[in-house]
Amino acid sequence: MSPRDDLLARAVAWFAAHGIGDTSLRALARELGTSHRMLIYHFGSREGLLTEVVGAVERGERATLNAMLAAAREDPYAAGAAFWTHVADAASTFAPLFFEVSGLAMQGAPYAVGLRSWLADGWTDGLAEGFEASGFSRNRARELAQESLAIARGLLFELAVTGDRASVDAAMGRYTAAVRELRPT
Repeated sequence: MSPRDDLLARAVAWFAAHGIGDTSLRALARELGTSHRMLIYHFGSREGLLTEVVGAVERGERATLNAMLAAAREDPYAAGAAFWTHVADAASTFAPLFFEVSGLAMQGAPYAVGLRSWLADGWTDGLAEGFEASGFSRNRARELAQESLAIARGLLFELAVTGDRASVDAAMGRYTAAVRELRPT
């Protein structure tokens, strides 16, 4: 593992354990046993590091979803429900970071350009494949993937803001049931 990858993995683990807050590069460097200059060397800035952390977490989440879908081939809706539970469980740690960095990507921050395109397209293809495997046409599967992603992100935002887990879980349950009803027979 390269020194950069090692620092990134340690930063992800630290943020997962402690949250994001207003942690400075100097404070994080102390916690990781490195210098803030090394973090700047590898990531450019606090925002650049946070962008890399979000990207690493998103890749890990995508791998988790793929594993859940592979394990539940007979019922991708069950895999989706399990994945929602997984994401919602991690919301208090990673949702603030996700939305902070997403905002930077929306504003065109140079260090977040790659993340912006990944956030736009990174989940859609995999979700569309799942819907297509459930019998939806390619076009309808892609539409449902985009809708599902928007619903999940909206509910994740709601959870991060309100902390009302029961309400967002119920909303996701209703959405999943509605999509399941649309499934071609």
